[in-house]
Amino acid sequence: MTTAVNDSGIKKQYLKSRNACKVTFRLSRIAAPQANKVCIAGEFNNWNTHANPMKKLKSGDFSITFELEPGREYQFRYLIDGGKWENDWNADAYVASPYGHCDNSVVSV
Repeated sequence: MTTAVNDSGIKKQYLKSRNACKVTFRLSRIAAPQANKVCIAGEFNNWNTHANPMKKLKSGDFSITFELEPGREYQFRYLIDGGKWENDWNADAYVASPYGHCDNSVVSV
């Protein structure tokens, strides 16, 4: 297993046993200081804003892990308390969203 972490706390673990990468997303409490609930929505869950609530850690950060197919890029965003969208401040890249005047975060696996 090979592990990589970027500045945002996105942790990537490439599994040797099968063609998969465990990706742990972590949204800092600094990005969402008053948040009660954070969900992640992206290409890996068909942009479902309710499918994947993140776990609130003792530190106040929010975290969730997915197994993703390597060799791809996945667009995603965080939805804070059902009303505020936030990008990962240090995502691997950003691309223009087809909805509104904003960008989506991108994780490269």
